[in-house]
Amino acid sequence: MIPRIAPNQYGVPTLYVNDQPFLILGGELHNSSSSSADYMEKNVWPALRPLALNTVIAPVCWETLEPEKGSFDFSLTDSLLFQARQEGKKLILLWFGIWKNGETMYAPSWVKQDPITYFRACYSPDNPSDTVSPLCTAAIEADACAFARLMSHLRETDGEENTVIMVQVENEIGFLGAQRDYSKEAQKAYLAPVPPAMKEYAGIPADNTDSWYPLFGEDAPELFMTYHYCLAIQHIASAGKAEYPLPFNVNAWLEQFPEIPGSYPCGGPIAKYMDLWKKLVPSIDMLSPDIYLSDFKGVCDAYTAGDNPLFIPEARRDPVTASNVFYAFGQYNALGFSPFGIEDMFPVPSPSGSAPEEAPAPDPAVMAALNIDLSAFSNTGTAPYLQRSYEILSGMTGLLAEHRGSGKLHAFIRKNEHDKGIIIPLPETDIKLTYTGNRPGLPGTAGFLLENGPLGFYITGCNFQIEVLPKKGSEKKVSLIRLEEGTFSEDKFHPGRILNGDERMQAAIGPMASVLRFQVCLY
Repeated sequence: MIPRIAPNQYGVPTLYVNDQPFLILGGELHNSSSSSADYMEKNVWPALRPLALNTVIAPVCWETLEPEKGSFDFSLTDSLLFQARQEGKKLILLWFGIWKNGETMYAPSWVKQDPITYFRACYSPDNPSDTVSPLCTAAIEADACAFARLMSHLRETDGEENTVIMVQVENEIGFLGAQRDYSKEAQKAYLAPVPPAMKEYAGIPADNTDSWYPLFGEDAPELFMTYHYCLAIQHIASAGKAEYPLPFNVNAWLEQFPEIPGSYPCGGPIAKYMDLWKKLVPSIDMLSPDIYLSDFKGVCDAYTAGDNPLFIPEARRDPVTASNVFYAFGQYNALGFSPFGIEDMFPVPSPSGSAPEEAPAPDPAVMAALNIDLSAFSNTGTAPYLQRSYEILSGMTGLLAEHRGSGKLHAFIRKNEHDKGIIIPLPETDIKLTYTGNRPGLPGTAGFLLENGPLGFYITGCNFQIEVLPKKGSEKKVSLIRLEEGTFSEDKFHPGRILNGDERMQAAIGPMASVLRFQVCLY
């Protein structure tokens, strides 16, 4: 059966692979890693083995798939599928077609060398960019043709295996550097009457013949670009969906300070226009935030609005990602979580046996020019924390899937330095969590509690102390019968030490994630 997204017994959107719930513990590769099968074999797969991930997110690029117009080469894709199967991993493919990070980087040379047929968006009427315009129907049609061929090939070569469980259409689309496209084609469309779909979206009478600015004012440029990117993505995605209807997502470079379109890719699926994207792009199953901002909770809140399932294809690389992953699954029933540049976490030693080299740090000037938080791309010290978090979660994915939407899963996160803790109400007791940690270079405070009967629970995450209290207003007392540390494997808890005496007095989890099981009684 084809991987699909469907409601579970509680109505929560869930990814099913081989007809079983599947939670993505993922990692996204650097952009160029999958462009060489040899590089993948020698440098990437060995680096991923220490990390308990189950899914690798890897680009497939139009320039290598269709190096000459009409001539397709699937050898890299086939090598990637073969290697993933050998490693026992699932794949999510990123289609790097016309647009990647707001620019045209991965289109074939025959597209790049023909700016007349495949015309560019312009920063101003006489200042063209290197980015193909979203109004260029020739480029969109060519991209759709190549994407459809890719999906047809996946159906033929992977339809029984289900190695590929999802596909992302393009990457962080939008126009960087200006609030809209000023090419002659875009200028003509901008001054024409607003299309019926946009008038319906905005509640404007169908017989209104105004153009974009009179109807939408200062929001007109971004809405114009959003509309045309939506049309382009729907055309490309629908062509692929007709060949092989895997789940599709589109990812978002998030709107951020100074919130000026063009400082982030203008026209992409930012939170405030998710409803427009959902309306105009029905072939996409979810809109997915790339979360490098510090406000993890705020972004997740925005991207779970309405019926949008949460999938995080790119997450921060610093140690806080090792705590955020618990909140994503526990609070938002995320389909998956995936830090970027995952192969850097455990670099492979050189053939000479010398110590592995650290991956080069991003250029601060480039990051500043793109308005990107440099700290989000630091993986210093992240590996052991993320490894432990993934080990814990990989042992209990079935339990998490079973309890999505059941009301028995309770998540928490420290929102800011003034946030001291939380009381989690359970049916018979209350759980007091006091937040600890909050030091730079370490995971933050986050986790979840899973009820285990009326008077027991498991709790996991990072940086908090636990105290079991009687219900507010109750005259009963609470007694801790047993406190154990342990691990999960195949959804079964395997106890370790029984914590008593001195250790029982400080029931806590530090920056390295772990699991505790509590059993209490009332009298």
